[in-house]
Amino acid sequence: MTLKHLSIIAISVLAVGCSTKEKIYLGADLSYVNEIEDCGAYYQNGGKKVDPYKLFEEKGCNLVRIRLWNAPEASPYSNFADVKKSIKRAKDNDMKVLLDFHYSDTWADPGRQDIPKAWAHITDVKVLGDSVYNYTYNTLMMLDKGNLLPEMVQVGNETNNEILQPKGTIKDTIDWKRNSHLLNRGLKAVRDVANKTNKKIESMLHIAQPENALKWFKPATENGLTDYDYIGLSYYPLWSEYKFDRLPEAISTLKNTYKKKVIIVETSYPYTMNNVDKANNILDKKALIDGYPASPEGQKKYMIDLVKLTLKGGGSGVIYWEPAWVTSSCKTLWGDGSHWDNATFFDAANNNEALPGFDFYNKDNYK
Repeated sequence: MTLKHLSIIAISVLAVGCSTKEKIYLGADLSYVNEIEDCGAYYQNGGKKVDPYKLFEEKGCNLVRIRLWNAPEASPYSNFADVKKSIKRAKDNDMKVLLDFHYSDTWADPGRQDIPKAWAHITDVKVLGDSVYNYTYNTLMMLDKGNLLPEMVQVGNETNNEILQPKGTIKDTIDWKRNSHLLNRGLKAVRDVANKTNKKIESMLHIAQPENALKWFKPATENGLTDYDYIGLSYYPLWSEYKFDRLPEAISTLKNTYKKKVIIVETSYPYTMNNVDKANNILDKKALIDGYPASPEGQKKYMIDLVKLTLKGGGSGVIYWEPAWVTSSCKTLWGDGSHWDNATFFDAANNNEALPGFDFYNKDNYK
């Protein structure tokens, strides 16, 4: 074999390695950080207080997910000003950003898709679609002015049900003509901003739990929802019919059927069953699965194995939901403190010292 041939092979190997590396996103949803820092929370690593964004980047996190509410009333966070601050912190630490439009003034999820108060009077679907478009387009263009344009945009959050519904209502069935029109207007706004700014922005549709996504994307596609780049999944074993052994199958089916990249944008696992504040923890003993105890090592093992299974199915990576939502003096709609303090990457019983769960960001685990 000649030196020329060896050089060609070496270049090819390097190219494949770089390509594979770029495809793996290991991320964190850090939407709560600004708020709980303002409420007195802090983070430690090796006994020293640290900037959480800097710590996540140093550990290997390469994608930060941030939620955006239209006009939140419960707190002055997750609004445009707060999102700008969060995106800047992520970009200052060389991490990419996934911006999550909830299209609501509060949490949008499978249990509710409350229309923003400012749009509640709109009954004409075309006008409502224009509102979605203009809001999405203008938000992204304002971010671009500050060099804060996200690399990915999520059009809706856990949109298992029809989006933009009257407050407190969830329909049993989806009006796909309406639903696809509204989501398509959001997707078009993302494409138009990318073209206007000449910058790459990838778009995403997000469904909670693999079994629901397998059902949802068929009628979505039949009704013209096709111009997006990623299928985003929430995957919490507590609420999913799909256990670990079936996860690669679901991801592979979604990827190959709809020719889209797939990423798990939400997952979590408890490192303890202890609760350090008055706010009840959402992940209780029912969240545990065999072989993964509620311990720092159990949490770490869950995350590393989940990434391996995701990659096995052809997925592009995993984002951990709110690993920095430690307890503080903040209040939520349901209590004082954090409902997630037993599922963060910081030990609440040890001055919020960084836990082994951070090791899931080490890409050497997935060679």
